This record gives sequence, C-alpha cells and structure tokens, in this order.
Amino acid sequence: MNLKSLLAKPFATYIHKQTKRNSNHALADQDAILKQLLKTGRATQFGKEHRFDQVNQHAEFAQAVPVRDYEQLKSYIDLIKEGKQNILWKGRPIYFAKTSGTTSGVKYIPITKDSIPNHINTARNALLCYMAETGNTAFAGGKMIFLSGSPVLERVGGIPTGRLSGIVNHHVPSYLRSNQLPGYETNCIEDWETKLDRIVAETINQDMTLISGIPPWMQMYFDRLIEKSGRKIGEIFPRFSVMVQGGVNFEPYRAKLMESIGRKVDSIELFPASEGFFAFQDSQEAEGLLLNTNSGIYFEFIPAAQVFSANPTRLPLSEVKVGENYALVINSNAGLWGYSIGDTVRFVSTNPYRLVVSGRIKHYISAFGEHVIGEEVEAAMLKATQATGARVIEFTVAPLIQQGAGKSYHEWFVEFEQQPDDINRFRQELDNALREKNVYYDDLIRGNILQPLQLRSVRRQGFIDYMRSIGKLGGQNKVPRLSNDRQLADALQAYV
Repeated sequence: MNLKSLLAKPFATYIHKQTKRNSNHALADQDAILKQLLKTGRATQFGKEHRFDQVNQHAEFAQAVPVRDYEQLKSYIDLIKEGKQNILWKGRPIYFAKTSGTTSGVKYIPITKDSIPNHINTARNALLCYMAETGNTAFAGGKMIFLSGSPVLERVGGIPTGRLSGIVNHHVPSYLRSNQLPGYETNCIEDWETKLDRIVAETINQDMTLISGIPPWMQMYFDRLIEKSGRKIGEIFPRFSVMVQGGVNFEPYRAKLMESIGRKVDSIELFPASEGFFAFQDSQEAEGLLLNTNSGIYFEFIPAAQVFSANPTRLPLSEVKVGENYALVINSNAGLWGYSIGDTVRFVSTNPYRLVVSGRIKHYISAFGEHVIGEEVEAAMLKATQATGARVIEFTVAPLIQQGAGKSYHEWFVEFEQQPDDINRFRQELDNALREKNVYYDDLIRGNILQPLQLRSVRRQGFIDYMRSIGKLGGQNKVPRLSNDRQLADALQAYV
C-alpha cells in the first residue's frame, strides 16, 4: 500500500464520522443555514427588495421570496454581468458556471467564494465515506480519470466562466494532480470525439483505479477502449475498483457498463449540478443519496402535483414524507433564492434524509392526463429487460396523438445492445410494467382511450449520431428520457 492510501485512512474515518454527525443534526443545520443566508442576504439588492430585514423563519421567507427559475432570476444575473456588486450575494461571484438552458439559452450560474467549498468538498466526502465504510483505500495510489469539460475559462463581465466540471478541475488538490488523467491539454479539447480518442491514448496503458463521469460518457469511453484493445475494461485496468457517476439515473446503464467491465466494481452515485452539490451516496449498503444538509444550501420541497400552481406549498425539510415526489427548490450562499432547479426527488428515508432523483419537471408525458414521469419509464424499462434478457443502450418516449382513425399511444424509441428474443413479449412486458407504475396510464389503456405502447428500434449508434447532428455529443448533454411533445421523436425517425 502506498503513502497516499495509508494517509487516506485516518482522514476518511474523520470525514465519515463528521458526515454521520451532520446527518443526525440535519434539521438544526438547515435552520442555522437559513438564518445565516438571511443575515448575509439583507445587505444585497435582492435582500432589500424582498424585505429580508423582516424575515426570520421559513414561513415568512416563503411569503417574501417567490419560487423562480433561471429566466425569472436572469435580470439579477445581468446586473452582475454589468459589473454591479452585492446583487444576489455579497461582492461578486468568483465564477460563472455556464450551462445550457431549455428556455433561456445559455445560463450563467454564480459560484461565490462561500459556495465553492460545497462543490469541492462534497465530491471529496463521497470518496472518503466510501473508503471508511469499505476499507478500500488502494485506489488512491493509482490513476484516476475525471471525464470533464474544458478547464479553459472565458470572462463574462470580468468573471471567469466555463463548465462546472472545468471550473472544478482548477481546484483538484495538489496531492491528487499526479494521479489525475487526462492531461490538461487533452481536457481543453472541445470536440468530444477528438477528445475521446486522446483520452483513450493517454489512459489505455495506465494503472487506472477510479473512473468518474456521467454513464453515457463512460460507456462511450469503454466502447472505444474495447474496440482498440479487444479486451474488457477489467482486463485493461486490473486494479480498477471504483466508478463514480451522476447526472442521470445509473440503473438503465448499469448492466451494459458492468458487462463492458467484465467483473463487478463498486459505484458511488452523486447528485451535483451547476447550482450546487445536493446529495451523495454515503453508503454502499443503504438505499438513496444523503442530502447535503450542512453545506450552505437551504432546501425547500414542493409537492409534485403543485409544481405548476400559482402559489404552491413550500415545505421545509422537517415536513417531507417518504415515498412522495417533490420538486427541489434551493436557497444558497451562491445567491440563488427560491430557485427551482428543475429536478424532482423522492425520499426513501428521513432518518437520515436520503433521497433518489425521480425525474425532471419538464420531462414528463401528460398528453392524455397520465402524467408519466422519468422514474416510472426507467423502472418499467428495467423490469422489461430483466424479464426478457434484453440489454438497452439508450431510449426515450413521446406521445403520438392520432388525428384520424385509430387510438393514440406512447411511442418508445429504443437502441438495443442485445435484442430480446421475442420483441412482442418485450413490448408487452414494458407496457404492463408502466401500467403497474402509473394508475392513470393503466386507466387509459383499460378504457380504450390509448392503445398499448408502440416500439421503434433505433439503429446502433443512432442516439450518438442524433446528438452529434445537433452539436450535443459528449459534455454534460443527455438524451431526455421522455417529453410531452414530438420534437425529439420526430427527429429520431431518421435513425429507426
């Protein structure tokens, strides 16, 4: 065991104990964070406009500060870009995290001196909790790959600006720099396929022990390595033992990734975003991700059924219930107030507070009143693949509304790694599984308002070719699991 692995042990034990203490004091920590946010926020333009000097508790805060998305917060961001200070938070941000928005084009999310530790320390804590629980510290002595965006930053309003993963790259501790791959020049390459080839060339002969990225990235990386070497990932990297992933639900990708590796490796799931690092897997045994309740973010939760209401109920952490879906709203020391991040979550435990990400607010199907969400289509797909032995690379779902004769239906576009022996049985298993998950969809099928789903088999590499055609291959770009319109579905017809 090398020196880094030895030194990691006591630090991992310390952080693991600290994380457990924090989880036991989650509600008190949340109350303290709200008070601290309000105290600092009172001196800002936003705080003055929203009467923070008269706000002391959550109920008053919810009355004073409406829920906003980026578009509704954009006027304040524009003032920061113009050089103004003390707008959303004291001073000016030290970075803008640049990310794609669905309605606002490019979004510029502020990262402040106070909020940067949330992004850096949470990822570190996830690894250290894993070390403490499993005793596996050996990977700290090998090479680690962090598939990230370019660390080259532009300046917007005088503020360094780039992808969050590129910003975080500047904060990798010096003691890990010698372990980190790929090199700086490779990380700076913007074209994903060129970058991927360089990453493969740099890493294929290295002692890789940890690989991190969103699952679609990792699968493309694994495919390219296998194509080049003719060997499974576990053979190429004999000491590879930890896979760190986030950004999308891991389950639909798990089987193919593990098949590519050729043996079991541990996985650590994260819930990061440009707006903050919200939760992480602190245990290999417990279900769900531990909510990050002591890291500068005050959380609120809107019952999913009220998301589009004019005056939705906003619950503090103390009032959430296990098993219910909530839209996640954050207030943070980055200067985000009443900010709806667009994700829905479901708690699997309140002692401690652990959750799973159940979908996106804007990614649903309710063309016929069924309100199917991402968690339901992913669960249905998992059940169908387990029942038939099929393996799926990627999929998405959209409604098809018949204008003439015939009943409407949900149309599933699926790219198979391994086709099912009986495609009709697979389709029936998928439809039945969705009916079990969503009673409204089941009622529509039973009432002959909808016909059972239809399946479109997408050719190999079809989703990759589609993402390439719209300039969104690689990076943080992901294929939506479902949508309530036909834009993506119509585009995918060319790849069926």
